[in-house]
Amino acid sequence: MNNRGAPTGRNQARRTTLADVAERVGTSTITVSRALSRPEMVSEALRTRIVTTARELGYVPNPAARALVSQRSNVIGILIPSVTNSVFSDVLSGLYDAVGDAPFNVQLGNTRYNSETEEELLRVFLSQRPAGLVVAGIDQSPESRRMLETAQCPVVQIMEMDDDPVHMLVGFSHHDAAQAATEHLFAQGYRAPGFIGARMDPRSKRRLEGFQSALSKAGQSPDGRAVTTGSPSTFRLGGELLNRLLEQAPDTDAVFCNNDDLALGVQFEALRRGIRIGIDFGICGFNDLEVMSAAHPSLTSVRTFRREMGRMALEKLLAHIDQADAGPDIVDLGYRLVPRASTSRTGS
Repeated sequence: MNNRGAPTGRNQARRTTLADVAERVGTSTITVSRALSRPEMVSEALRTRIVTTARELGYVPNPAARALVSQRSNVIGILIPSVTNSVFSDVLSGLYDAVGDAPFNVQLGNTRYNSETEEELLRVFLSQRPAGLVVAGIDQSPESRRMLETAQCPVVQIMEMDDDPVHMLVGFSHHDAAQAATEHLFAQGYRAPGFIGARMDPRSKRRLEGFQSALSKAGQSPDGRAVTTGSPSTFRLGGELLNRLLEQAPDTDAVFCNNDDLALGVQFEALRRGIRIGIDFGICGFNDLEVMSAAHPSLTSVRTFRREMGRMALEKLLAHIDQADAGPDIVDLGYRLVPRASTSRTGS
């Protein structure tokens, strides 16, 4: 019987092994393995010969085999919900800064804000016996939470605050940050702020709850003051949601936006309507991307320390892997409100 799925003849390429490299160099496979994984144990001259020969022969380490021997691979898995969102790009930048020359391969998994996708990616990562995992968020499904709790490696969750992380946590409170932003609007003299939100993942929902808490503290009902959608954020969507909010609550004199993209869209629509931003109408965003200070008028936003978050998460992971002091399990990096012209009441 002909098995059509099996490669035959010339199509069946043999993988280059450690033994092939060792034979060419004239040394043992153990020495080759040490030179590639723990170079400090081999002389510089021999290590150079081994590395050069491995490249010439096209040798690629087998992470699965390495994991069987060492009980872990050199993979650090990173699970984030988006690879295009600039917020997570900043987080990744910090992660890569921290990994530096450490002997680990960073592998990314994009969950696309989907819990089932997160479960699938976790299974893939865990099958590789990773050295560690960095996971965005605290709202994993029960199955994902179980896998993380039983993972034979350190785990760092990021972007959130919680009293009961899987292992380690680096982040901030979205609820408190949103409440502070809304309270800033009241402090500037705005009397009827509204909320605009898109995507509405768990972090966005906590921002909405923070907004509602601020309204309750001010003695106002949050009913009718929020317009949200499950669609991804865009500038155009920010303008559309502002129109919906003003139809729903015409007395709205300020808006706290779930993110900076929406805030920019609100600004564009307000300018089109001839609204005096900062004087008659306040706008506050979230994350404080660079564009917020460059906009005209400049836009108030909540600064989050994303790059520092990624760097610290990786540093804690590497410290734990090296059995060094990783510091406290929970680190709250906080946030900072950055007031600008869009809420100044002077328009400048």
